[in-house]
Amino acid sequence: MNRVLTVTRVQLVGWQNTVAWPWLLLLMVFTVNYAVFLVIGDRDVNPTTGAIVSIYIVVFVTSINWITQLLPFSMALSVIRRTFYLASALFLTVQSVLFGVLLFCCQLVEDATDGWGIRLRFFGLNFIDDLNPLLQIAIYTVPFVLLGFLGIFVAVFYKRFGLTGMWLLSTGTLLVLAGVAVLLTWLDLWSGIGGWFADQPVAAWIVGWPALLAALLAGVGYLTIRRVTP
Repeated sequence: MNRVLTVTRVQLVGWQNTVAWPWLLLLMVFTVNYAVFLVIGDRDVNPTTGAIVSIYIVVFVTSINWITQLLPFSMALSVIRRTFYLASALFLTVQSVLFGVLLFCCQLVEDATDGWGIRLRFFGLNFIDDLNPLLQIAIYTVPFVLLGFLGIFVAVFYKRFGLTGMWLLSTGTLLVLAGVAVLLTWLDLWSGIGGWFADQPVAAWIVGWPALLAALLAGVGYLTIRRVTP
């Protein structure tokens, strides 16, 4: 465990890209949105944007860079693949919780200032307003974990199987999804499945199922990275 904690420091190599850049980009996006809605000056509605997704996209991209850039560097320092993977998973989890808490704090400031003075909903998510604070933090946090492990898995799979493997994975996934869709149509199960999904609470959609998928991606990535070459 001590070795894993030590290797997590590797993730701070170029911390500007890992920690600072996501928030700098989010600040720039927020500034643009604020300026646009300030100029519009419409107070009759609460302007809402989905631009907060930008920080999640940056985390996805940086998680890919961990494997493509930091893994070879770590292996040159005699760090074994599994230790690097566990360190990356630990760093991603801690980073995701920190980012989730910070986004929740931004939402509190946004609510306290009546949407930065113009009723702007940038950080706030309308469908979670009635949930308790811990669940709201989890809703901000889990997508970071999911996209981070997705990025790690994509990079690990590419390093292990190359471009041909990526094409086969993409094609195979599409064929499986198409086959499932045809089977569900043939069995006339779409209405039942649609009703089941409609009955799922918000927490299940944004926390439960994404967390389960993230755990699956993390496990597959861990098994795959053992044969990755630098």
